[in-house]
Amino acid sequence: MSHRSRTDLGLLALRVGVGGTLFAHGAQKLFGWFGGHGLDATGGAMEAMGFRPGKRSALLAGLGEAAGGAGLALGLGTPVAGAATAATMTAAGTVHAPAGFWAASGGYELNAVLATTGAALAVAGPGRYSLDHALGHRLNRPWMVAAALAGVGVAAAQVIGARQKAVAASATTDAEQLDAAGDAEQAQDA
Repeated sequence: MSHRSRTDLGLLALRVGVGGTLFAHGAQKLFGWFGGHGLDATGGAMEAMGFRPGKRSALLAGLGEAAGGAGLALGLGTPVAGAATAATMTAAGTVHAPAGFWAASGGYELNAVLATTGAALAVAGPGRYSLDHALGHRLNRPWMVAAALAGVGVAAAQVIGARQKAVAASATTDAEQLDAAGDAEQAQDA
């Protein structure tokens, strides 16, 4: 087997494994498949995590994972699919960042691996065993890599920034409510 064939088979295995995993995560959010909770419940959970509005955030995260994952698995529109999954996993990683890196401690380890893999596949391309190759790479042009990574990078930065503001505002409100409750308790004791 030639070096080129080995590389193409490796890219196929990586795309199918990572893309299939991401597709399943997205389908959990969007449709409740594979033991997921569907769009409404996921929207409520995302709202609680600071992604607002929650249902729209769940829809966008689900689409980033499901469509991006399917695109990676099929090797179709690989620059956009890889960039979309990288951005989605980067935003998801912000939820786990306070716990540190390691997944065993609730950290962002898996998010980092999936984001890095998505970005790497966007840059490397899908290989010969892909729909992009079969279509003459019409959806896998070199300029598309930079455009897709930059575009979704800006979008991810906006989502992360909005979430950080929402989390900070929630923490301030919680602290004010605790202070008010403490003041009321002291007044009752007096």
